Amino acid sequence: MREVFHQSLEDVQTRLVEISDLVTVAIERATRAFATSDVALAEDVIDNDKVIDEKAIELDELAIEILARQQPVARDLRIVVAALRVSASLERMGDIAEHIAQLTRMRFPERAVPKGLKNTFTKMGEIDTEVARTLADLLRTEDLSLVSRLHELDDELDALHLAVFEKVLSDNWQGEASATVDATLASRYHERFGDHALSVAKKVSYLATGTWSADTEGVDAEV
Repeated sequence: MREVFHQSLEDVQTRLVEISDLVTVAIERATRAFATSDVALAEDVIDNDKVIDEKAIELDELAIEILARQQPVARDLRIVVAALRVSASLERMGDIAEHIAQLTRMRFPERAVPKGLKNTFTKMGEIDTEVARTLADLLRTEDLSLVSRLHELDDELDALHLAVFEKVLSDNWQGEASATVDATLASRYHERFGDHALSVAKKVSYLATGTWSADTEGVDAEV
């Protein structure tokens, strides 16, 4: 029974990595579609979000089954409960990629990226893609040195997010109302993507060290 139990825990980790890899593909394609107004690519991201949702539901069902049948305690219990919360964060990250793709589709055939902010959003897309890849590596290897890199990337996203708001609120901003809405929404999505990644990293760190960091508390509260 213990061998079956530990195999189930390994299955949980494998599924988390699989979902994280899917999120990586989604955010890379979504940000590329946003930058180039590739509506076909955006539609692909939107359609494939249901795959991430289904994988997350399947993982949650497995975790609940483990709780019901194996009644884990101590660290094993923390692993299963953390998996449920990580799954929720990954699912939200997939939703954010979908939201970015929806902005692209909504503005097509016009460009969703407002004039004067192309370089900023290109950079945010590159950072979010690196965030997703780094997070997948963290879940795959549990190498805690990757956590500090995620913090650095999140700081970069926060700075760019602030720069977008300063741009659209400045006297020199000439964008129409729709461009202002697109800029603020897209920037917020990018920034939240990094926040959810930090939320996952926090849980992985806790499982490895037994120490809970409060610096990302509340991240799971919203998309």
